[in-house]
Amino acid sequence: LDPDLVQLHGSEAPERVAEIRQRSGHPVIKAVRVGGAEDVEAARAYEKGADFILYDAKPPASAAGALPGGNGVPFDWEALALATGGTPRTGFFLSGGLDPDNVAAAIRLTGAPIVDVSSGVETAPGEKDPELIRRFISAAKSLS
Repeated sequence: LDPDLVQLHGSEAPERVAEIRQRSGHPVIKAVRVGGAEDVEAARAYEKGADFILYDAKPPASAAGALPGGNGVPFDWEALALATGGTPRTGFFLSGGLDPDNVAAAIRLTGAPIVDVSSGVETAPGEKDPELIRRFISAAKSLS
């Protein structure tokens, strides 16, 4: 097995992320769940050990059994933009509640170079819609 990247979605400590990166010899993406600016600040602890930070929305507290991602709920993207001055020190991905109608605004606000989508292009849980995927890609590319 020779992956291009290692993506971590657990509760790994920053030191563990750095160790995984060093031992694997592969770039690491560390996913962090964001509810507000304090979570963006806390994510800075991963900047030395991860090559990329994937900022995703915290699952809704009201949703029992919510998945760690793919809930269709955005976080306050302005909190990311304000906490990082629009330029996080580590490469980053933006995720959480993105869809064809809001992805361009999210990219404009945060400066995200990479976006991640799941439920935002589904017509039912787990059912991706080709037209929504096309619209999402078109909206994201409209800024380049």
